[in-house]
Amino acid sequence: MITEIDSLIYQAEAEYLAQKDLGLFKTQVLYLEERLKIYEQIRDQEAEIFQHVANQITTGFPDESEAKVSRAIKHWLMILRYCAMAMLSNDSKYLEDRILTWLPEQIVAHQLQNLEQTLYGYLQKCLKKDLGNEQYSILQPYLEQSQQVLLNQKPALEPV
Repeated sequence: MITEIDSLIYQAEAEYLAQKDLGLFKTQVLYLEERLKIYEQIRDQEAEIFQHVANQITTGFPDESEAKVSRAIKHWLMILRYCAMAMLSNDSKYLEDRILTWLPEQIVAHQLQNLEQTLYGYLQKCLKKDLGNEQYSILQPYLEQSQQVLLNQKPALEPV
């Protein structure tokens, strides 16, 4: 999205935008406005969302160490923030460059796959409820990208 807007601005340096391009520019601005509302809502409700998720995780994993639960929650706090920014800029590469290249190894190293998969499910439900289906569907591709990369990894070495 930002690159589309940048491209149109760059094009406008040489000549006025044609009506078709102005329509595209307006559409991009409207998309940006909608995404900004979603971003702000996530930002404003982050504490409540993750408190609910944390409560569900501690109930679902009563024997799991507090350190592991805390680490998994911190991972998904960070992931959601990066997903929100990737959604705002409509740039999945941003998400990949920032966390999807190194975080999977951390999840495997700390043996958090099951915990984080469950946490992802709880987070998904909370976000659908809090954002509503239409707004959630705009954020969803970035969450799914994260989930696919982070949680569908096979360990390089099988434990002996």
